[in-house]
Amino acid sequence: MRSVLGLFCRRLLRALFLSAVAATFALPGSSASALVMSDAEVASLQGAAAALPAGERIAFWADRFVATPYDPDPVGEYVRRSLIVADDRVDCMYHLFRSVELAFSANPAEAVQVALEKRFHGRGVLKDGFVVNYEDRFAYGEDMVFSGKWGDLISADIGPVSRMKGSRGIPHIEYIPKRGAVVYEKLRPGDLIFFVHPVHKRTRDEIVGHAGIISIDEQSGGVQLIHAGGLKGKGGAVRKVLLKTYRASMPFAGFMITRFE
Repeated sequence: MRSVLGLFCRRLLRALFLSAVAATFALPGSSASALVMSDAEVASLQGAAAALPAGERIAFWADRFVATPYDPDPVGEYVRRSLIVADDRVDCMYHLFRSVELAFSANPAEAVQVALEKRFHGRGVLKDGFVVNYEDRFAYGEDMVFSGKWGDLISADIGPVSRMKGSRGIPHIEYIPKRGAVVYEKLRPGDLIFFVHPVHKRTRDEIVGHAGIISIDEQSGGVQLIHAGGLKGKGGAVRKVLLKTYRASMPFAGFMITRFE
């Protein structure tokens, strides 16, 4: 009974928060998204969201990017331009970076400091407002998964895992297969999902080929995937879809899940 009541209270809190946001800011899916928000607006939302659990804050910020154009630059515009904040176009990794950074900070300036800590194997360095060591960034999603900076690996708690050959010094990984059983009820808002290539489809020794963030629909309870979907050199947009629907037709072998506790 307590757990049911707690879940109801959390959902009520989030519903009230989202209603307040809707009354103040344009909702995702309209012509506005996080990219048009001023620092003052971002800070206001960060303050309002502070009472939400960490995962729900991550999912909230991921949702703010829905409909944002996909970044077609092969290395990422934020990397090419040596920027921390480049919200006008996003790829899957930047979308994940930025959603977590905004969720774990109290204001935009603090979000930059979180970025310098989390986007890099070591720590990012700014000089005159520009990043000078993006060569030390996480360029491979699997390095994020095993770094300890991007949550705990919980794939085995969500469903039976299989083993796959690794690469670049990673001997193997354990992942939930595309057709494998998944206990969807165990997924939480803000869980990070890393989709893995079949071994024969790796093009530059990468294990992870895509990434996104889990959200839970308040009305239906359906598990949703928020992700920057597109192709480098062509384009796309940040979309929100049912995870079951995405799994059914995705080109990946399966996925790994991490969570900030």
